[in-house]
Amino acid sequence: YWRNINHWSTIYNVSMPYSQFFDGGQAFHSTTKSMWNPPGSGGCVNMRSADAKAYWNLLRNGDDVYVYGRKPGT
Repeated sequence: YWRNINHWSTIYNVSMPYSQFFDGGQAFHSTTKSMWNPPGSGGCVNMRSADAKAYWNLLRNGDDVYVYGRKPGT
């Protein structure tokens, strides 16, 4: 529903490049940190930079997205 290529999270005080929000505060976005180190995501779908860029070019506002699964060990 909302996209911001250079988003900054004021909640977590971190950069969220290629943010594509799909449910409230949840978004697909790039991260430079390991997705496996604690605390992990606060609810977003963290992606490698190349993957987040690919999604940026693939998705548009209004597209339906479905997110399945969870991080192993949670």
